Amino acid sequence: MLVVNLNYRNILFDLDGTLTDPKEGITNSVAHALKHFGIETADHDALCAFIGPPLIYSFNKYYGFDQEQCLEAVEVYREYFSVHGKFENSVYDGIIPMLNILAERGYRLFIATSKPQKFALEIAEHFGFEKYFEAIRGIPMNGENMTKGQVIGAVLREFSLEAKNTLMVGDRSYDVCGAKENGLDCACVLYGYGSEAELKDAGADYIIKDIHGLTNFFEDR
Repeated sequence: MLVVNLNYRNILFDLDGTLTDPKEGITNSVAHALKHFGIETADHDALCAFIGPPLIYSFNKYYGFDQEQCLEAVEVYREYFSVHGKFENSVYDGIIPMLNILAERGYRLFIATSKPQKFALEIAEHFGFEKYFEAIRGIPMNGENMTKGQVIGAVLREFSLEAKNTLMVGDRSYDVCGAKENGLDCACVLYGYGSEAELKDAGADYIIKDIHGLTNFFEDR
């Protein structure tokens, strides 16, 4: 039986893989950056590992780039993403109705993402769901390397949110780890880009199969 903390009043949502499916835009942008370094990637599915974690981390982990190369790769990635990639994206079916329900029930809703805040705002505005969120927060555009935990912590401090009343919702281990760093419970969805094994290993408090299940998670409270 799923036992849910009934005290959640604030919900922090991840963006990529949780509210929207950014696969096309992110993988096209990564391929654009890799081509700059002479690396051709015919199979864009292999680039899905870039969805979720900070880009600097992924360019280092998967391609062995040093810090200078990582920063250059991020800059070239953004050349494509800022024009095309941010809108090569789609809102998952069922997300808007769910946000309507949460808003009607008086939850305070926030987005906490490892994506640059500027892009996150533009995406939310473009797809028409920014109105549901009290704030949308991400990393700065100046190259500062913030972790997911630092983004979450900044939201908690800025809006004086108590950890015991706040839930993080995401789809990757980085969401779980960032939540735990700040004393938050974390609900993770399986329709995004993290596997069930990844999420269990990270210590997710709740693992939810689909958007219907996520909506019921809140409706059943």
